[in-house]
Amino acid sequence: MSEIYNKLKAKDLSPHIATEVTLGKEDLLSGEFASDIRALLEQRGVLIFPKINLSEDEQITFTKTLGELAPEMAGELIYKVTLDTKANAKADYLKGSWYWHLDGTMNKVPILASILTGKVLSPVGGNTEFCNTYAAYDALSDEDKQTFDKLRVEHSAWNSLLYYDPEPSLQKAREMMSIGENELPLVWNHKTGRKSLVIGCTAHHVLGMSSRESAELLIRLREWSTQDKFSYSHTWSVGDMVMWDNTGTMHRATPYDPNSGRMMIRTKLQGEESFE
Repeated sequence: MSEIYNKLKAKDLSPHIATEVTLGKEDLLSGEFASDIRALLEQRGVLIFPKINLSEDEQITFTKTLGELAPEMAGELIYKVTLDTKANAKADYLKGSWYWHLDGTMNKVPILASILTGKVLSPVGGNTEFCNTYAAYDALSDEDKQTFDKLRVEHSAWNSLLYYDPEPSLQKAREMMSIGENELPLVWNHKTGRKSLVIGCTAHHVLGMSSRESAELLIRLREWSTQDKFSYSHTWSVGDMVMWDNTGTMHRATPYDPNSGRMMIRTKLQGEESFE
């Protein structure tokens, strides 16, 4: 990996997650370093490109150098991450992003990675936090690994609704429930042989456990995975671009004023591996 660090002009920001890459814009857009970027992303979970200031078109081009770009539901290549309902009609749904989650738990094949660029920042709050669920799994005891490898969890989008709206209207609850549920392994056994935890705010309950046992386990694993040694909090500057491996990290935004105008631009890489 030292050769890749030299090529990418990279340095680690914490022991188990997050590496800063200081390649120039032309190098990123050329695609010459795409395989190295992907290899480093798999190992480190989060890559930070400080103040690289890619335009929307440049971010699309960069994303396509790394794999197949995943469009949004309506076919857009770029998604505006903001709580401003004038810029994003479904902005209220993004309040769930304030809680630890993995994107795509309603899908058989989740996205491989997300790429986010800071365009307008909130004066207060709005950091993006990440945790490495590969590293969190690796650090478990052998006894826990043996137990957890066999467990399955039901995930639902409506469970995340209850985090930010604990008393939703029936109409809102039914709207989120219409997205459905998905039964997933608690431990994702990847084709590389590595394993990661599949948890977060969509995790509704562990199958075969009482509601209390299930809640205790899911809370325990969230606390374990998000402890400082497995985590990184990014304080944004305008023009920063951050990329994370959605198959082995969770993320969340720290709360900010919905009227602040905070605006992030996101592209995604198409998933390449199912949960099982």
